[in-house]
This record gives sequence, structure tokens and C-alpha cells, in this order.
Amino acid sequence: MSIKKFFASKDNTITNAFKENLVSSGSLSNMGQSDILEIFSIYAQASSSSLETSRILVEFPISEVISERTAGNLPASGSVSFKFKLFNAPHSETLPKEYNISSYAVSKEWTEGSGLDMESYTDLGASNWVSSSNLVEWATPGGDFITSSYIKQCSFKKGNEDLEI
Repeated sequence: MSIKKFFASKDNTITNAFKENLVSSGSLSNMGQSDILEIFSIYAQASSSSLETSRILVEFPISEVISERTAGNLPASGSVSFKFKLFNAPHSETLPKEYNISSYAVSKEWTEGSGLDMESYTDLGASNWVSSSNLVEWATPGGDFITSSYIKQCSFKKGNEDLEI
């Protein structure tokens, strides 16, 4: 058995989280050049009913996969397994336990962007909670996804596990 690695061609964290003032939203912010991807849900921070959440967007070089298959370097469709892996980045924040993450295919082109700010959310533009790219809104805030099929990973018992789909 041989292993071939393909690396993401772009990624981004998008969020509807409140800024530090807990009044205005960071939903127009872009974290495309951040060195980490953050998945979170924050309940009741701004009010007893507030929900702040994030999503990560990851794109792979599908044309490269197709070229490798055409060149005979990958088995035929249905004869190969693909795995998606993300690794936990240890931190000092409180960890949730026993949670689920669902993965969906994004159904619209999006732009990675060059934002870095995950605290004040000052980096605007490109893909964010509202838009897939500059001047192109998602049909649904938070992203447009193919909802008919998804992968659900339920193995986050302690909250510090790595993601493997």
C-alpha cells in the first residue's frame, strides 16, 4: 500500500463571533492567512440567548488529484481511500467535551483572503460569514453547502483529539 499526500490549496476560518466589545459582529472579517483554523461555538457570551460560531473552509487541488489519476499514479475511482486530517493545536482556553463536528462540501467558489485577526476581527474582505468573496454573498450566511450528504465525526470525547475524516 502506498500513501500519496495532497495538501490544501487554501483555507479560512469564518465566524459570526462578537468583537471584544460584545456589541458588534466580526462577521465581515477574514482569517485566510491565519496559521491556525478555529472551530468553536460560544453560547450566551453577549446575552443569554447569543450564539457565536465558526466554520472552517478548506479547498484541495482537485485538478492535481485528477492529473495523478490520469497519469496512473492513483487507482481508479472507488479503489482508493482519501482521508482529511487536521491536528489539534494545544492552548490554554477551556475545552469543550463530547461534541460532534459535521463536514459538508462547499457549493460555491470562495476566496481565501489575507486576514489574520481572530480577536478584534479587523481584517475585512474575501470569504467571511456573509460573503464567499468580495462583493459575492453566500445565499445563506455562514456558507453555502451541499446538505444532502455530510460526514459526521462524533469522536471528540475529551476535546483535544485530532480530526480525521
